[in-house]
Amino acid sequence: MDAEPAEAGITQPKLGVVGYLRFFWRQLTSMRTALVLLLLLALAAVPGSLVPQRSSDPNGVIQYKLDNPDGYEVLDKLGVFSTFTSPWFSAIYLLLFISLVGCIIPRTKHHLDALRARPPKTPARLSRLVGYTELHSTADAETAVAEARALLKGAGYRVDRYGDSISAERGYLRETGNLIFHSALVGVLVTVGIGGGFGYNGQKVIIQDTAFTNSLAGYDSFTSGRFFSESSLEPFSVRLDEFDGRYQLDPSTTVYQPIDYTAHLSTRVPGGDWTEADLKVNSPLEIGGTKMYLLGNGYAPVVTVRDPDGEVAYSGPVAFLPQDGNLRSLGTIKVPDGLDEQLGMLAFFYPDPIQLADGTYTSLSPYSGDSSLLTITVYEGDLGLDEGVAVNAYSLDTDDLTPIAGPKADVPALELTQGETAELPDGLGTIEFTGLQRFVSVEFHHDPTEGWVLVFALLILGGLLLSLFIPRRRMWIKAVRDGDGVRLEYAGLARGEDPTLEAAVADIARRHAERLERRMNA
Repeated sequence: MDAEPAEAGITQPKLGVVGYLRFFWRQLTSMRTALVLLLLLALAAVPGSLVPQRSSDPNGVIQYKLDNPDGYEVLDKLGVFSTFTSPWFSAIYLLLFISLVGCIIPRTKHHLDALRARPPKTPARLSRLVGYTELHSTADAETAVAEARALLKGAGYRVDRYGDSISAERGYLRETGNLIFHSALVGVLVTVGIGGGFGYNGQKVIIQDTAFTNSLAGYDSFTSGRFFSESSLEPFSVRLDEFDGRYQLDPSTTVYQPIDYTAHLSTRVPGGDWTEADLKVNSPLEIGGTKMYLLGNGYAPVVTVRDPDGEVAYSGPVAFLPQDGNLRSLGTIKVPDGLDEQLGMLAFFYPDPIQLADGTYTSLSPYSGDSSLLTITVYEGDLGLDEGVAVNAYSLDTDDLTPIAGPKADVPALELTQGETAELPDGLGTIEFTGLQRFVSVEFHHDPTEGWVLVFALLILGGLLLSLFIPRRRMWIKAVRDGDGVRLEYAGLARGEDPTLEAAVADIARRHAERLERRMNA
């Protein structure tokens, strides 16, 4: 009877729901997947450094929207302006956390079992292993084995005797370092998450000779974690006393490039006196457990607006935003009360002015002087400050305003140097350029887990060094009785790549032979 032909191919068993879950879990908790997710997390964080973030630079987001309205819509839908709280970043973050935990737990159990286990038995044929070396000695087998045990134990190996042979193993710190590395990585993920929940970031423009008090009302913009409480704000005050900026002219562009910025501050905590301190770029100042960073600087012209009767309707410094390296700056002055009409003013400040051929001005340098110039375009109308809607203090919406001085009005733009006063159109009053101050833009950052992040980062580095530079290897020495002496066999085996294993076996053989020779000659 003829046999039935075998079916072509191999029929694989079908996986049920549980089978697929196990398969995906094994894939997720593999070390390869963890490394891929770590790389993806690094790539996902790149947009956070390329575009302004709502949490740290809300004004930058507004400016990006004005400069790139089409690109803004796309990026905003993708959550790029809130990269680190976006769903896709959080998904990678959580998957990496699960992958690492699922990988660490079984590997830790396996490593603990390996630490308690005896070194493996000596293979029957050492000649098949790496670095096989064979020597002859007149010593007896017992002496050879005893010296081999002492030698390997002194070299840091865990040893065990099997008959006339010694089995040794070392390099457990390699896997320990590997586990420390991945456990510390989990620690970083956890502490960063906790820090994001309890920390906060705030931005503030501090004008010279004015003080900032650490309270929610004192910030220009403020973002915090979901577990933040206002009571966690440490009370302190910061005052800007003076600002020094050093610049160098770039001949190719005729624009000055900054060399050094120094903000001379005074700080105070409750019950203490004012203490002088300096704040520089990339050199934060820590006060009350909060770090203070210097982000930007500029000029703040002091203007005074009076009504026709000479009563002050507005007076104070106004921070102007730099437009180029020579600190040609743009600012807005809003006078909502005290006059017959609400006034809004768009003004340019030129520290070192020069008039161009077309009649416009620019600044030759960022250094101010007696000739520093303020040009003002004046509008009247409803400024929208009474509608209960947040308004950007550094911009002026002129769509519903009427120009009364400037290019689109019958009266030219007002031009003032320090100490000068000009009449406002339509007899609304006067405006005076009364002085000039500096301002700094600073960020306050509080993260209660920074110390722990540093600890885990150091553990990551230490674990990585251990896993890279400590070899995991096994070594065997066997004494085979041969006539009036013994034949000594040496060999090793590496767990992973170990280019020095063969040399290590040769070194062990040489040192063992020397010990036996000294023992025989004693």
